[in-house]
Amino acid sequence: MTLEEMDAGQRGTIVEVEGGQGVVRRLSSMGLRAGKAVTKVSAMLMWGPVTVRVDNSQIALGHGMAKKIHVKLEK
Repeated sequence: MTLEEMDAGQRGTIVEVEGGQGVVRRLSSMGLRAGKAVTKVSAMLMWGPVTVRVDNSQIALGHGMAKKIHVKLEK
């Protein structure tokens, strides 16, 4: 499942970040890398941002970036 597909309030662990070196490096610099726990805070309809919480930060991503982050949901 991707970060974009998660529902608001769901928690999971990042298992993979797709994309080229630049995308992976940029997301990693924001704290979004394999092994990190994330919580989806909200998502706007259509092309608005996807907001997630990782560590003690909230990060807003575009839908394209959110589709590149694969997450394993907590049960």
